[in-house]
Order: sequence, then structure tokens, then C-alpha cells
Amino acid sequence: MSAKKRATASLSDIAEQAGVSISTVSKVANGQPDVAAATRKRVERLLAESSYVPLKRRHIAPQERITFLTRTMNSPLTLDVLRGAAAEAQAHDLDLVISVHPDDTDLRWIDDLGGGRTAVVAVRPTLDADQRARFRLLGIPLIVVDPYTRPDDVSYSVGATNWAGGLEATEHLIAAGHRRIGMLTGVADTQSSLARQHGYLAALGARGIPADPELIRHGEFSYDSGLADGTTLLSLPNPPTAIFAASDFQAAGVIEAARRQGVRVPEDLSVIGFDDQIVARMTAPQLTSVRQPSEEMGKHAVRVARQLLLGEEPMARHTELATTLVVRGSVGEPRVR
Repeated sequence: MSAKKRATASLSDIAEQAGVSISTVSKVANGQPDVAAATRKRVERLLAESSYVPLKRRHIAPQERITFLTRTMNSPLTLDVLRGAAAEAQAHDLDLVISVHPDDTDLRWIDDLGGGRTAVVAVRPTLDADQRARFRLLGIPLIVVDPYTRPDDVSYSVGATNWAGGLEATEHLIAAGHRRIGMLTGVADTQSSLARQHGYLAALGARGIPADPELIRHGEFSYDSGLADGTTLLSLPNPPTAIFAASDFQAAGVIEAARRQGVRVPEDLSVIGFDDQIVARMTAPQLTSVRQPSEEMGKHAVRVARQLLLGEEPMARHTELATTLVVRGSVGEPRVR
């Protein structure tokens, strides 16, 4: 390997030469212990030859920054992600600039970001093909949090295991004895909503429970949508005994719809939400919900942004962080009718 190549070797180059994974090289480079002695010695030799400098010993130029891009500050998810992103940026003494930019097909705002001097962490952006191409043309790293659409080769992304979350929520209702389970999705064509619905359908299918299209309502991640769709489901001649909502705000709307119709939660109707935001602890009863690690998603996005500003390729282009089911008081056994 020439001197020039040694100076510019990346983790992937070293991993290929050593015959190990990129994660193993990263562990050795950053002093983590769980690597076999012979492998560690081989990787350390290659790291030394390449003059590789671990991330924790590198510094970002003062004029570089991370831009936190959002369409609105009214979303609890956005605020949770921002909280995590700000904490991670502060831990590494990085400047974090907040940019609130509504849906817009204009390209000038991208030009104003400053080219290669910034990396952009964007929460649920609705970027068209021209805008994504502009990011690539200007060399601006783009990290998308909770992407609306399937990941592409322009951006990096971090999300949650939405399919697994939908599966676990539905399995919890089935385990409680429910068979007639409704679902309120979010916007029908968004990636997270589709994945949650597919998890719901997979859980039903695994137990041989037919999916009833009448019990699936496509709405929005909002209280009003949950109230309207919950009212519709509870007004059916044969209403569901349980409802899985794709967001906590929709689930809160369902609980209100039930109250207005004299349906008790969880005695007459079980309800599960998704996100585990503060509203889940404000309903009566408190809401069982699938927690997605919003703050950790923000932290992870900033870690990726930092790596890219330092010229390092992250170990994964697209990452999903695990969801967990938080059990509270909104699920019970189905009432015998």
C-alpha cells in the first residue's frame, strides 16, 4: 500500500485487508475490549500503517456545524429528537443550528446551508427528487430521522423498528384474548405507518385471524383523526373489542370516542398507541404504548453527521433502533357479549 493510500485508508479499507468486519475494526480503533488477541494485533498493525485517527481524537473545523431541519416545532416527536440531537452535539462541542422550513419546492434554501461546511439532520422531511439531488450536488450530508419514504442512496437515515412494534402491540392484544382487533393507521403511504400496519397484519396472520378491511381506518397521526375513526369503528354493528392506533394522539382520540359512547376502557375496549409520548400518561386510564426511542434517534443522527463531517463512513447507511412495549392500564380481556 502506497503512502498516499495509507494516509487516506478508511475503516472499510482496513477491514477488507484484515479480513474482518468494519465493526471489528471500529472496536479496535476505539479501544473496545471484546476482540480476539490475534485479530486485535493484526488490525492494530494495519491501523498504524494507515495513520488512522479514531473519531474521538479528531476535531471538526470551527466553521462546520450541524443543521437541524424540521417543517414544524409543534410535533412532540420533533421535540424529542431535537432534545437528543442537542445533547449529543453538546457532548462533542458541536454547533447545532435549528432551521424550520415548511414544505417548499424552492432550492435556494438548500444553497444557503453552506455547502460542505454543514451536515443536515432532517426530521420527517418531504424532499422531492430535485431537492435531494441538490444536497448531493453540493456535497451536504443528509441524515433523515423517521423517513416518510423508503431510504435512498442520497441520504442516511435513522428510524425505529415500526414493523416489530406493530407486531408486538397486536400480539399483546391477542394474548389478552382479543380476536376482533381494529387498527388506525397514519397517512397511508408513509413508511412508518405502512410498517406498523404490516406488523399488525403479520400478527393476525400468524394466529390465523382473518384481517377484516372494515376494521382498518386510514387517517392521520392526530387526536381528531383518532376521535373520528374511533367513533366510526365503535359504531359498527359488530365493533372491535380492541384497537391498535399508530400514534398516541390517535389512541387518545379513540379513548374519548369510547367515553362519548359509554364504552369503558379497558373493561369494554382495549386500546394501544404508538410513540409513548407524554399524552400516553395523560389519558384515563394511562395508555399502553409502543415506545420508539425518539431521543436516541436524535443522538444517533448527530453521531452519523459528526462522522460524515470528519470524513468517516458510518458503519450503516440506514439504521433502525428497537421499539419496546410499555404496558399501562388500557388493555384488558375482551368482554363477553
